[in-house]
Amino acid sequence: MEQINAIQKAIFQQIKEKLQPNVSFVHEIADLLDLSYDSAYRRIRGDKELSFVELYKLSTHYRISIDALCNIDSNNIIFNCQSLESKKFQVKEWLQAILNDLKRIHAAKEKEIIYAAKDPPFFHHFQFPEIAAFKIFFWEKTLFQFPEYEEKKFRLDEAEPEIYNIGKQVLGIITKIPTVEIWNQDSFNIMLRQIEFYWISGFFEKKDDLLNLIDKVEKWMLHIQKQAEMGFKFIYGEAVEGIENSYQFYENEVVLNDNTVLTRIDDLIVVYLTFNVLSLLVTTNQQFCKTVHQHLKGLMMKSNLISMVSAKERSRFFNRLLANIDEFKNRVG
Repeated sequence: MEQINAIQKAIFQQIKEKLQPNVSFVHEIADLLDLSYDSAYRRIRGDKELSFVELYKLSTHYRISIDALCNIDSNNIIFNCQSLESKKFQVKEWLQAILNDLKRIHAAKEKEIIYAAKDPPFFHHFQFPEIAAFKIFFWEKTLFQFPEYEEKKFRLDEAEPEIYNIGKQVLGIITKIPTVEIWNQDSFNIMLRQIEFYWISGFFEKKDDLLNLIDKVEKWMLHIQKQAEMGFKFIYGEAVEGIENSYQFYENEVVLNDNTVLTRIDDLIVVYLTFNVLSLLVTTNQQFCKTVHQHLKGLMMKSNLISMVSAKERSRFFNRLLANIDEFKNRVG
């Protein structure tokens, strides 16, 4: 009985972690299970056991692994698949969903994000509207191949302020969440290759926009370097202040990362695995999440911490990136 009660409480704790702070937990449970508030409270407190049907509704609706909670040795893991399709992808909706997730993480007492970056973590792009505009255009034209973008060229003056404003909100919250990022040289170079590909392919409407974008990319790298030096994130152009020791930046020289994101929300670990660039597989299976956590910890041990300490190694890493930008500038003249 005690084990069943503990499992039931763990289920409701996981559900609570998944809800937005402004959502009524009791109302959510009562509505899903078609119960009165009093009946919902009794199940949440553990006074009343969940029926099989109720357990099924909760586990399927909130993507909770019962195997993991019951310590059942199983290779089957439940993932919430957030697949983005070209005909359905909306940048605003995608960003808003991320913003909602970050609000929930930020509301927790204990929180952390570990990001193994194959390319720069997307929230960094919103430090500069020009960089955000390019990445969004790239996704819509090249990744999702919107038909209306087939003949369209990139222009900075056609960027959507509303999308950038949501991105700035994302950036504002992420600066307040302790974050570990693991980069390598290719994490940045892939973006430089995307810009060069667009220039060679004639996808820039004006060369001035290209030169402006490269200038912002250089300032962007210097800003990320400054954040690594200070050990906290802050928004470009604003006061240099933040949460001390909340930003750890690692350089990994031997392993190509895969954009794996792990979040810790109090006692709950959530893992986000990317596929098709922006689509996500999300799981709260704690056995799997702890395995990923151990892998990331091992990756950090094999990497160089270049935030706050190792000024020489930090300068070496960013100077190579800045040199690549200079070479690109010389090529496009």
